[in-house]
Formats: sequence, structure tokens, C-alpha cells
Amino acid sequence: MQAKAVARTVRVAPRKVRLVVDLIRGKQVGEAVAILQHTPKAASPIIEKVLKSAIANAEHNYDLDVNSLVISQAFVDEGPTMKRFRPRAMGRASQINKRTSHITIVVSEKKEG
Repeated sequence: MQAKAVARTVRVAPRKVRLVVDLIRGKQVGEAVAILQHTPKAASPIIEKVLKSAIANAEHNYDLDVNSLVISQAFVDEGPTMKRFRPRAMGRASQINKRTSHITIVVSEKKEG
């Protein structure tokens, strides 16, 4: 059995979020929370919140044991991009892309054996 949590349209670029998500993929949830609390990246508290939501979903909806949960899947997809313009030299303008992310974390019980 597995439970998941998704944070959609988070205002952090997917490339930056993937750096943090790669640290916790496949880890036990307690270890993953500890890693996120000690990672000095802007995405860390957001990912921690999604992870805690996935843990709560597993506990409440599926009656899974929190101590045996493992992050089975963790991935980041690109959300909608906000496009802004900045004035440049000689009357020109250049586009600035403010990227957003969809963060998905799936937790499941560790296989005994």
C-alpha cells in the first residue's frame, strides 16, 4: 500500500527542487525529515511539508505504520511558467521566466524480508 502527497504550482524552479528531492529518494521517512531540516536550500521546507503530508495520508487513510515507511517515489515536474519582461539597453526588452514546480512524494511500507 502506498500514499502520496502533491504540492502544485510551487514558486521555485524545478531544477533547484530536484537537487533536494534527489537527497531523500529511497530513504526512510525519519531520516528524510532529518536531512531536509539540515539542508540550507529554499526548497527544503516545502519538500518537508509535502513529505509530512504524505506521512499523514499514509497514517490516516491507509492505517500504515509510520516507522516502517520509505519514500518509494519522489519527483518534480514543471508547472506553469509566469512570463515577465525587463527593460534592457537601447529600448529593448528581455523575457524573464518565473518557473513553478509540481512536487510529488509517494511513501510505502518497507518490505520485510
